[in-house]
Amino acid sequence: MIYAYDTEFLEDGHTIDLISIGIVAENGREYYAVNADADWDRIRKHEWLMRNVVPHLPITGRKWLDDYLKHPPRQYQSPADNPVGPDLHDTRVKPKWVIANEIREFLLGSDPEQVPHVELWADYGAYDHVALAQLYGRMIDLPEGMPMFTRDLQQELAHRPDAAVPDQRDGVHDALADARHVMDCLRHLGAAGGAA
Repeated sequence: MIYAYDTEFLEDGHTIDLISIGIVAENGREYYAVNADADWDRIRKHEWLMRNVVPHLPITGRKWLDDYLKHPPRQYQSPADNPVGPDLHDTRVKPKWVIANEIREFLLGSDPEQVPHVELWADYGAYDHVALAQLYGRMIDLPEGMPMFTRDLQQELAHRPDAAVPDQRDGVHDALADARHVMDCLRHLGAAGGAA
């Protein structure tokens, strides 16, 4: 089974902290979650994340964020006054350990005796794979059957210079919308089948 996925994350050159993850299976099943344990103090201070990723998330402080987005950089309230955070009442917002368990079951099923073949794809997927693997700890702690690498859409396109894929029309930096787009590209390239 082919799965396209995308993560949104906070990275500082030393760590990659998962914010959200979206996964689309080639048979049409989907998974989406927002990490309730993400470091929101650091996210609130990150201009690019606040403008590009956070608007797609289930959050509190939406009015503050809408006002923030209307102003150019450096003309907004201090991040210390920022009330934006994950909406813990939204069922898509979950602790990291819950996300890890749900993804394991989504990808591998619930029967440890019948581990399916899983093929992961992402667009510029190096950090995505690290964010996914770190849900389980070290790389060697990945559940049995979970791939130790992610195939990359950009590498596939580099090997097929005459191939063209559709542009993503909306939802850029929304993990589920980005995962859907990767699956659309894979179908366009003939690398994944249609939804069953």
